[in-house]
Amino acid sequence: MNIQQFLSHHGIQRNPFCEEDAQTDPVFKDFCIVNTYHPAWDKVYGDPAEPSTAIVFGEKGAGKTAMRLQIARHLSLYNRTHPRQRLFVVHYDDFNPFLDRFRDHMPGRRRPDRVLAHWKLWDHMDAILALGVTALVDELLQARRTSSLIDIDIDGTALERLDRNQQRDLLLLAGCYDQSLAESHKERWKRLRRRLRFPTWKAHWHLATGVLSNVLVFALAIAVVSAGHATWLSSLWYVWLAALVGGWLPWLAKIVKRTWLAFRVRRSLRVGNHARAALRATLMEFSSAQLASQPLPRGDSTDARYEMLLKLQGVLESFSYRGIIVLVDRLDEPHLINGSAERMRAFLWPLLDNKLLTHPGLGLKLMLPIELTRFIDREDRDFFQRARLDKQNMVRSFQWSGEALHDVANARIAACSVEGAEPTLRDLFDPSVSDRRLMEVMRTLRVPRHLFKFMYRVLVDHCSAHTDQTPAWAISEKTLESTLAVYRREQDAADRDVGLG
Repeated sequence: MNIQQFLSHHGIQRNPFCEEDAQTDPVFKDFCIVNTYHPAWDKVYGDPAEPSTAIVFGEKGAGKTAMRLQIARHLSLYNRTHPRQRLFVVHYDDFNPFLDRFRDHMPGRRRPDRVLAHWKLWDHMDAILALGVTALVDELLQARRTSSLIDIDIDGTALERLDRNQQRDLLLLAGCYDQSLAESHKERWKRLRRRLRFPTWKAHWHLATGVLSNVLVFALAIAVVSAGHATWLSSLWYVWLAALVGGWLPWLAKIVKRTWLAFRVRRSLRVGNHARAALRATLMEFSSAQLASQPLPRGDSTDARYEMLLKLQGVLESFSYRGIIVLVDRLDEPHLINGSAERMRAFLWPLLDNKLLTHPGLGLKLMLPIELTRFIDREDRDFFQRARLDKQNMVRSFQWSGEALHDVANARIAACSVEGAEPTLRDLFDPSVSDRRLMEVMRTLRVPRHLFKFMYRVLVDHCSAHTDQTPAWAISEKTLESTLAVYRREQDAADRDVGLG
């Protein structure tokens, strides 16, 4: 007999346990995302009206990605019901582009662990700002969305609420952090400037001075020749040359200053993708007064990044976004990390800074591999003083009780049932399997992914042992125990490989 026959007999129209990844799991996305929660949900989600940080450590398959998607979904619903107090949500979970650019900035070909040893807090901040600014510019220009931000909805009149300083701030942010590859950086920035109706004519007075001075010099030369004093041009050639060049000196000085500034910014933005020429061209559009005392990211320091973050928050507030939520996940997946706990530590630890984690209007939700907890246990007092994990709503172990996993299984079965049917996990097993034993099995599985894998295997083993002519509509105790024994051996071996056993 096949699995679908067995499930159809119980009123289940599709297999509830065939998916293992929340990102591609239609049962979770369509049904369970709004009604199936981990017991620590309230602590992690917090109050959207007051964005806060939460740090979750969990083993693979515990549901960290599922919780991230749940948080995103609930924040989307919150934004719809609170249009004047929305939250700007950043999915900071694809690190490969930033790590690739970062590695390119490193001199020579270095080993991954040595590259990650140079990763700092400001690199994380630059990456988060890049995601946020790129998505914001995409929305303002009505361009194809190139980043993983969600819930950006800005009406056409919102730009009118920006004052001149905020327009400058947005253009500065776009100049430094817009990472779109859909069109050239310079053209995209110019489109944004026109959209904002931000004048830049003051930035080109040096050019006008040069042109005007040259026109005056040539007019004077023509007048001298007309007056019959042509010899003056040859005998005083150095004076005429100085007059021609002198008018362009302010413009040349500005080019040199902006080139040096672009060099410093590009060197400091180690996760960026701007060419120096494009960055210089953008900076040339600002006057000296507009750039005076502006905190451009041009050094190895977080101070300018915090100022840029405040600028972004100020712009977003004019668009009715009162806070920013950053969802951090899939830390073990980048190819430069490749599941190494030591490399994950090198990459993550700079982010564990209390100043950033408790920044007003900013909440970070960090879904982290449980392997990192052993490094926390070895840290010194300075680390705990800097990270202040006691203030970060930390969930040290993203555990599931047997009862909680039992509820998850029933929720998925209900989501896959035909209308009018109410099957449960209990209905799939023979009465010889006691409720107590079924709960004990759930406890040994520990996390939802193991539950799904085990249940799928049990269904396969049961259906493989019976024919269509002699079907059995309940899983026997023998099948349950034999499948569990094999699965636990495999699970124990996998735990030893990752250091959990």
